[in-house]
Amino acid sequence: MNIHEYQAKTLLKDYGAPVADGRVADTPQEAAAIARELGGQTFVVKAQIHAGGRGKGGGIKLVKTLQELHAEADRMLGKPLITPQTGPKGRTVRRVYVVKDTTIARELYLSLLVDRGSGRVAFVASTEGGVDIEAVAANTPEKIATLTVDPASGLSAFHARIIASALKLEGPLAKQCEKLVTSLYRLFVEKDASLIEINPLVVTKEGNLLCLDAKIAFDDNALFRHKDIAALRDLGEEDPAEVEASQLGLS
Repeated sequence: MNIHEYQAKTLLKDYGAPVADGRVADTPQEAAAIARELGGQTFVVKAQIHAGGRGKGGGIKLVKTLQELHAEADRMLGKPLITPQTGPKGRTVRRVYVVKDTTIARELYLSLLVDRGSGRVAFVASTEGGVDIEAVAANTPEKIATLTVDPASGLSAFHARIIASALKLEGPLAKQCEKLVTSLYRLFVEKDASLIEINPLVVTKEGNLLCLDAKIAFDDNALFRHKDIAALRDLGEEDPAEVEASQLGLS
């Protein structure tokens, strides 16, 4: 089961991961009101659909005025957004996520997934964030580091240090990374996730780590243990046949 970015950001924040201030809106007027409450000069408006490549389809826009923000939200809401992952029909945008703009010094990549081969949770880290990880794997595989965690012993401090080193983070940033790795692993295990992807994980010009974008998916077979996660399901984003099958207890 997939969830929206704004829902993923709420979970990340609950587990102590650093995320930018932001809120979700259903109307252009609500989006503008959120921006006024957040304060600041520039914002990012992000269409909320269960598909990657939103930026390529025009679903992520930087705005510098409330008028521009209102116009972009109005352009997105209620319209289909076509990305490389949606197919030619696209997905209808029903919500937008309004966040304060971030000053970025570096973009990194960090994810957790289930490595079926080893039967372990695997961390995947790269200094090449902000782009498709598949492209990095195909063109510069040496820039991707993978580290698995033995479920018998669990996550240790040395795992976090290895990941910080792979991301070329030092000093205070390495400490922040170690804390983030611990938070992400705890979220992954406690909520029976199948994927947590932070892309990009950014280093701000102020010298802090920030989860700028996030994708989280969960094991459908474990949802009976997590009523709070099951409540986040958006049936409008799923194939009607899959929805009907799940209602009948089928996969």
